[in-house]
Amino acid sequence: MSNPEVAILMLCLFIVLVLLGFPIAFTLIAMGVGFGYYAYYSSPQTFSDIFDNQIFYLLNQNTYSVMESDTLVAIPLFLFMGYVVERADIVGRLFRSLQMAAHNLPGSMAVSALITCAVFSTASGIVGAVVTLMGLLAYPAMAKANYDKKFAAGVICAGGTLGILIPPSIMLIVYAAIAELSPLRLYAAAMFPGLILAGLYIVYAITRATLNPSIAPKPLAEDIPPKAQIYKDLLVSFLPLTILIVTVLGSILGGLATPAEAAAMGALGSMILAAFYRALTWKKIQESVFLCAKATAMVCWLFVGSWTFASIFSYLGGHDVIEHWVLGMDLAPWQFLVMVQTIIFVLGWPLEWSEILIIFVPIFLPMLDTFGVNPYFFAMLVALNLQTSFLTPPMAMSAYYLKGVLKNQIELVEIFKGLLPYLGIVLFSMVLLYQFPGIALWLPDYLFGEYIP
Repeated sequence: MSNPEVAILMLCLFIVLVLLGFPIAFTLIAMGVGFGYYAYYSSPQTFSDIFDNQIFYLLNQNTYSVMESDTLVAIPLFLFMGYVVERADIVGRLFRSLQMAAHNLPGSMAVSALITCAVFSTASGIVGAVVTLMGLLAYPAMAKANYDKKFAAGVICAGGTLGILIPPSIMLIVYAAIAELSPLRLYAAAMFPGLILAGLYIVYAITRATLNPSIAPKPLAEDIPPKAQIYKDLLVSFLPLTILIVTVLGSILGGLATPAEAAAMGALGSMILAAFYRALTWKKIQESVFLCAKATAMVCWLFVGSWTFASIFSYLGGHDVIEHWVLGMDLAPWQFLVMVQTIIFVLGWPLEWSEILIIFVPIFLPMLDTFGVNPYFFAMLVALNLQTSFLTPPMAMSAYYLKGVLKNQIELVEIFKGLLPYLGIVLFSMVLLYQFPGIALWLPDYLFGEYIP
């Protein structure tokens, strides 16, 4: 059945309901079932025939597909690894030691916060967890050191978003499942863009603190411990976590383990690391399991709802309408990329990365061959662009995560002002990647051979 007008109405109604504050996962399921019932409707002969509609079979199959996906198994394991690292105060140790080690740099606390965010992102992949934890750890320390509120807030919010780009990103696992791409190649493709973006953030923070020292005063000499103590603390806090992360990512990129197997190894390693720091307690394990189950359930229901919604949208002819519209413009490849990334950027204002990724990105994936665009290069442009969904007011989720933990310590508008320079850096990094695609494509081609469609 093709009814593209109904499909477009379905899409517009979904956006309106999300803006009104309805829960996204259950809104997707409800709309998928409601419009799907219409799409598959046939006149019932008996009362029992009312419930004999293919949409219920489709919903059941989508739920089963999510639960049996080998790729998605990695999500709860990586989440558990991140929550154990968080609960054991391993990140707090790392931040404090980096803070002392970088004390001679302008904006040393900001630099330490960004490095900690990047490291924690590789152990977690959860933006909310990184921003929340660093808001509790780094912001009070920077406020005590008389850092500018907007500068400190921007550092934490921007650093926290690295979790959806730097492997083992949950977002990349989701993307691999949607686009049917190799998660190994996606992880390899994301390494340099993620590190470059983190590096640009650090360069900006140092430059800003150099030009205007009043926003990031240097620590007092009496607050700096002896060098021997600094190096010892840094070694104890940095080395074990680094070994765990390198082992997990190395086993994936080296082809020694699947993401799920590496995630299981990481989950076990995080518990061993917590025990090494004498921070492994039954209560902390319970908290980690609960948070992991809660986050995993949210991701799974988002998948069920999104796949059901997308299936009905496609069945009604929505994908065909948009594809014909785009192809009818007779665009050059660069024009196609600019148009798609602009659409994703605008969608990032009202929507989160998960809805954009699962509902809207699949609309454009079938067109990549037509325009001769490498799917892994396109994936990295999307991954960078999705950073903006956390940094673009008025729906910048990282700002709300930070505001939630700081409460009255800072106004939301001050956080928004602190975010804007980092939003510009993300857009610059996208232009840089477009000009030099090898930033994303060299490592996967080197490790796994040249990509052949």
